[in-house]
Amino acid sequence: MNIGVTAPERQRSMNLFDGRALAWSEWGPVDGVPALFCTGAAMSGSLAFGADALADLGLRLIAVDRPGLGRSDAHSNKTLSSWGDDAKQLIATMGLHDTLAIGFSQGTPFALALAGNDVVKAAAIVSGQDELAHACMARFLDPQVADLIRAIQKDSAGFEQTFAKVASPQALWDLIVGMSSERDRALYLSAEFKEPYQRCLSEGFAQGRHGYVRDLVNAFGPWPVAPERIAIPIDLWYGRLDTSTVHSPDFGATLASRLCNASITVYPNEGASILWTRASEILTRLKSRV
Repeated sequence: MNIGVTAPERQRSMNLFDGRALAWSEWGPVDGVPALFCTGAAMSGSLAFGADALADLGLRLIAVDRPGLGRSDAHSNKTLSSWGDDAKQLIATMGLHDTLAIGFSQGTPFALALAGNDVVKAAAIVSGQDELAHACMARFLDPQVADLIRAIQKDSAGFEQTFAKVASPQALWDLIVGMSSERDRALYLSAEFKEPYQRCLSEGFAQGRHGYVRDLVNAFGPWPVAPERIAIPIDLWYGRLDTSTVHSPDFGATLASRLCNASITVYPNEGASILWTRASEILTRLKSRV
């Protein structure tokens, strides 16, 4: 299977207005339609997907290292809103137009933060995390996830300090593989995927643990832009064999119902790894939204 995992074709960085460095990796033609990739938990931007399809589609995949991950400097008070401000600076500095977004797993609220603030024209949400702190999701939650959300709501700063003591690339890898279905583990443990995925997780922790933990707190708390306020086209993609307890527990059905302009595709024989196994279809649909 060609899963489109290749080394970055270009890696760049810029200085934001406050002096922080913001870094990213790129694939595809430099004059292609830009698509900002909001990566999953603790992932740097070095792990590609669908790289073999980008040239034909005329897409330029830009995978940003969120603040505190990879090569991007930490933000002392990173929020979903501050992430949107950083992305706006990136788009303006690079002179990008008709920008799109892709959110994978924990990257979903970061992609939707862009969608809700007129930063992008359309977005694809793949194996996306729902707004798990919203009251409408309470009855769906795994008990351990519900406990985690309550701990964040009770004392987010204390949670960050405690969770940072146990967070690591190996612990996150073990968690991901352990909660995955056989369909997903077959890909994650394959020779062409395991090493670059583990490397991007290690890069995600290169500046310490707090970048990932802050992302976790932001993603598992209330989202500042309600999905009901997002008007641009959003395509949701899920695999019915996705067994992750921290994605959408109803495979995006509730999230789709809260969005004004959403379509949802659920593959019966796929898992969370559809970002790689169905990349061409996802990217083709996204490009059509421009």
